[in-house]
Amino acid sequence: MENSSTKPNVWFWIISVVGLIWNGMGAMNYLAQTSMSDAYKAEIPAEQLAIIEATPAWVTGAFALAVWGGVLGCIALLLRKKWAKPILVVSLIGILGQMGYLWFMTSAVEAFGTVQGIVLPALVILIGIGLYLFAKSSIRKGWLT
Repeated sequence: MENSSTKPNVWFWIISVVGLIWNGMGAMNYLAQTSMSDAYKAEIPAEQLAIIEATPAWVTGAFALAVWGGVLGCIALLLRKKWAKPILVVSLIGILGQMGYLWFMTSAVEAFGTVQGIVLPALVILIGIGLYLFAKSSIRKGWLT
């Protein structure tokens, strides 16, 4: 049986690796946030800690889907598998749920400031959309099988 896929260019590999590193950093952030020690909590400003501790389970679940879906989706890209696309959709849904909660249901912008409250979440959304569109384009180009 002949494989009809075409060989991806160097940018495919660069974007896939950078995406994996980005999502790996998100996964480390998830693990840090879900397993904070009392000593670490003592270093966080009270208004920020209050928001973190009041986070509902569904938002923590959305955070998990976002980061672990992103990691798995980027691994699928590196393996050149079409299932990267639906996994990255799941990741994007998790991102939108988490950031929607952050922006519209908390006072995170005031507590965390413009960079952590607006800019970074917007960047996360844009990268999530970009990785999904990248997977979709990679399928169309025959880079994923």
